[in-house]
Amino acid sequence: MAYIGKTYPLTLHHDAPASTHDLAKNLRKVETEAEKLLWQEIRNRKCGGLKFRRQHPFKKLVLDFYCHEIGLVIEVDGGIHDNPDVRERDINRTSELENVGVKVIRFRNEDVLNNMDRVLKSIVVFAETCKTSSPRPSPKREGS
Repeated sequence: MAYIGKTYPLTLHHDAPASTHDLAKNLRKVETEAEKLLWQEIRNRKCGGLKFRRQHPFKKLVLDFYCHEIGLVIEVDGGIHDNPDVRERDINRTSELENVGVKVIRFRNEDVLNNMDRVLKSIVVFAETCKTSSPRPSPKREGS
């Protein structure tokens, strides 16, 4: 798909503000051990031939790993995500992403650290379902 003018940044980041870009940049410097390990396994199209970006700004969110080609987000969650308030926030984030046609798969830090082969297989299988599902809707600018 050819991107003309400002279309690509719009669809890639969904108008993420500068503050979200700054936060993403800072998060890349302080990633968890699980994120570091997963990044080594999925970067440079190593996982299913997919191009992932890490700590990707998207609207007002920062996504752990994002494949723009098929609209796939991988989130790696630590123990804090067991907190009911954080769990509710995760559900809301997932819903917001799914509303723009992006699919989300989540893994626990422990799964990434202890079962990397299973995690990678799950990503490939989930990615195949993303490829065969309906196409993502185009983002709409307010006032359009």
